[in-house]
Amino acid sequence: MPGLLLDTLRGKRGPRTPLWLMRQAGRYLPEYRELRAEKGGFLELVYDSPAACEITLQPIRRFGFDGAILFSDILIVPHAMGQNLQFLVGEGPHLSPKLEDSELEALVSAKHHLDPVYETVRLCRAALGDETTLLGFAGSPWTVATYMVAGEGSRDQQAARSMAYADPGKLQAIVDAIVDVTIEYLIGQIDAGAEGVQLFDSWAGSLAPDQFEKWVVAPNAKIVAALKAARPDTPIIGFPKGAGAKLPAYAAETGVDAMALDETIDPVWADSVLPEGMPVQGNLDPLLILAGGEQLTRRAHVILESLKGRPHVFNLGHGIDRHTPIAHVEQLVAAVRNWQG
Repeated sequence: MPGLLLDTLRGKRGPRTPLWLMRQAGRYLPEYRELRAEKGGFLELVYDSPAACEITLQPIRRFGFDGAILFSDILIVPHAMGQNLQFLVGEGPHLSPKLEDSELEALVSAKHHLDPVYETVRLCRAALGDETTLLGFAGSPWTVATYMVAGEGSRDQQAARSMAYADPGKLQAIVDAIVDVTIEYLIGQIDAGAEGVQLFDSWAGSLAPDQFEKWVVAPNAKIVAALKAARPDTPIIGFPKGAGAKLPAYAAETGVDAMALDETIDPVWADSVLPEGMPVQGNLDPLLILAGGEQLTRRAHVILESLKGRPHVFNLGHGIDRHTPIAHVEQLVAAVRNWQG
């Protein structure tokens, strides 16, 4: 039998609201910190399939979430495309050569980097009960491209945004290549046991409306169409962080099955503008679960009430902060599970 989360993503309203949290497998958990200290760096953990599976399962054991999301990173795709990937302490990810001043054609495909991720999915699916939905994911092409072009993260994605205006043909080739690898990657995750997938477009909010259509909507629509043709039973969650008023267009034009909302979106407004019956995921501010207190429970109940008329997966508006106390996560789980709406 499908789990509650999977049923919800397929448009069914169950006896309660399912719950999982973005970045639920990670640094706020002491068991994660202990394993990382034993195993070494972040990338080493991602490519160590038994360790990555253990990390994926840790929040399920502790909190009983309805969904387990694969422990990995959106930059596995550029690594598989041939860029060198390093996670430097205190600096974050670095990709080289950066495509701002190098050519895509110079990269040598390294798709063997995808294989350990598929093995992680297989191990996790074998370890999870049917009641827990296993989610795979990938970064959306625009967000991945911003890292590939600049070689690192940035506050305003200036390098990629500048390329979009000055040399749109070059950026289009990069995005098209990301689309192709992402389709292969997500199909591989699904075939290994992922029951749903999420497309993370963390930097979608940095684009002007016409650029949003070209670099966010169009590439995601290609991925969704390919996945629906190849694996039609797998729900796809779209997460265009910062999309704001462009959210309805994304929902209508990409073809995703469910929409994840960031914390800046009014859930009442989202309920009024998204297609009737479309599942929605979100959207508690991650800083509120960091703060805790009565306001955490109160806001969780406001979100649940606002979205009770459609299939709803409770989640954060983005990833959980690494300093979040375990007790606050337990408080949120209780608030969602005990809500009588």
